[in-house]
Amino acid sequence: MTIGEAVRLRILELCREHGDISLNKLCTISGVTQSTVNNVMSGRNNSVTVSTIKKLCDGLNITVTEFFTSALFSDLEQEIK
Repeated sequence: MTIGEAVRLRILELCREHGDISLNKLCTISGVTQSTVNNVMSGRNNSVTVSTIKKLCDGLNITVTEFFTSALFSDLEQEIK
């Protein structure tokens, strides 16, 4: 799994865990634009910034550490080939 795929799956997982909130609601509570989230979720943006992840975490009231504390990030593919 790539980091981009893991981030997308983690965002969906966290939305479910936090009362099944929609991506639109996540944008509203985190202050991240809809286009940014759409680009991340569609795979058009595979290099989401730490700043964006921090904003999403703030909206979900979790830490960045909690975001990355997931088995999704355990066995990522090598990015440098």
